This record gives sequence, C-alpha cells and structure tokens, in this order.
Amino acid sequence: MQNTHLVFDTKIGSTKPVTLRNREIQCPFCHRQLLKGIIAEDGPVMLLHNKYPVLQDAVQTVLIETYDCNSELSTYPKEHLYKVIQFGLEKWQEMIDSGEFASVLFYKNHGPYSGGTIWHPHMQIVGLKHIDYTQNISVESLRGDIILQEPGIELNLSNKPKIGFFEFNILLDNPAYIEKLADYIQLVVHYILHYFHKNCNSYNLFFYRLDDRISVKIMPRFVTSPLFVGYSIPQVSNRGAEVIQEIQTLYRA
Repeated sequence: MQNTHLVFDTKIGSTKPVTLRNREIQCPFCHRQLLKGIIAEDGPVMLLHNKYPVLQDAVQTVLIETYDCNSELSTYPKEHLYKVIQFGLEKWQEMIDSGEFASVLFYKNHGPYSGGTIWHPHMQIVGLKHIDYTQNISVESLRGDIILQEPGIELNLSNKPKIGFFEFNILLDNPAYIEKLADYIQLVVHYILHYFHKNCNSYNLFFYRLDDRISVKIMPRFVTSPLFVGYSIPQVSNRGAEVIQEIQTLYRA
C-alpha cells in the first residue's frame, strides 16, 4: 500500500480555500505579507511550504509564479517565463539531489478540470518518501509524431498517450536549451487555451526525469473518459495530424 498509493488527509483537504471555482474567496497567494514557510524567492517567483499538506509521507511545496492573480503562463513576457521555468527546475533538482525522497514530482494544474484548487498561477514540487513515480511512466507515452524539432529538443504529439486523446510531449536532451523548453511549454499552453477547442480552459503540466533527460507532458483536460477510469484503456484521436499541422502553421517561426 505505502509503495503504490498516496494517503490523502481529507481533514486537511476540507480546509483548503478553493478560489478556482469561487473567485470571491480571498486568494492566499495575493497577500504575500501573510505567507509563512518561505523557502526561496526571486522577485515575483516564490517557493514555500504548502500550508495544506494533504499528502502523507511527502514534503509539499508551492511555487508561486507571479504577483498577478489574473495572469497566465501562456501570456508571460519571455523574461518572466524563463525565470519561472529556470527557478522551478533548479528547486526541483535541489530536492532530487537532497537524497531524502524516493522521487520528486514537479507539476502544474490550471483550470477547473485540472484537479487544482487555487486560481493564482502556481506550480507544485512534491517530494515522495516512499513512491517512485518513474515506475508508472512509460517512455513509450512520451514518444510521438514530431510537431517541432531543433537539435537537442523536440515537441511531439503522443501516439500512445498515457490517459488518452491529446498529450503533448517536450523532450529535452541538451540542458543548454532551457529557454527553448520554456518557449515550447508556452506555445503548447497558448494553443490549448486559445485554439485547440473552444471549451478547453484546463490543462496539466508534468515534468519527468527519465533516462538522463527532462521530459514535459502537457495535457488538455476535460472530463476523463470512463473507458480509462473503469478499464485503463486510453484512446487516440483521429484528429492528430490536423492538430499537428495547425500548430506548425500557427507557430512556425
């Protein structure tokens, strides 16, 4: 049990503010003078211990991306975008290097179908003491049809997605391309929120370290397919080639 399932503390979870669905609730990240447990700070970017540690046997931290509650990653100026991604990668790596955890998660929730609770732009870095997430990630799910590619980095659309339909993967082989990684992340998020589907307002962003490579998976989020929920059967859309061509047309420099 302890090596395959996380234990969620529902008592703590019931006390969390849910500003994602009710914007009238006071946003805790907008009142920085009241925040506690700050670990590191670089201007508007801040890492702090999660005030609501709902996961047992884990160290949960929150990366606040900006001062502005109404801003969003797809519209960040490049300088700020690079700062957020670089800061996050550094803090993620520091937790990995500490040797205290079986694995360390680095991810972002955005929108009402993402599983998040706070509207204010943020990510999470979570150290798991007993679970190695890499055992659950198939390298196959990170491969796919190329959308954009440069030496040391590629953006693809998974042809064997983890959950189903559309999953965008960024594979980084050259650490010198961190800014290009950030560019590709922003590109995909912008496409998801503005062009992909008129009703898509949610996505998840997951960082992985597998085979000495940083990989990023970006998933548009809707209601999860019952075929996956009940039977763990992913589905692949027949619209893949159309989506690839659309992105290449919209964003090719």
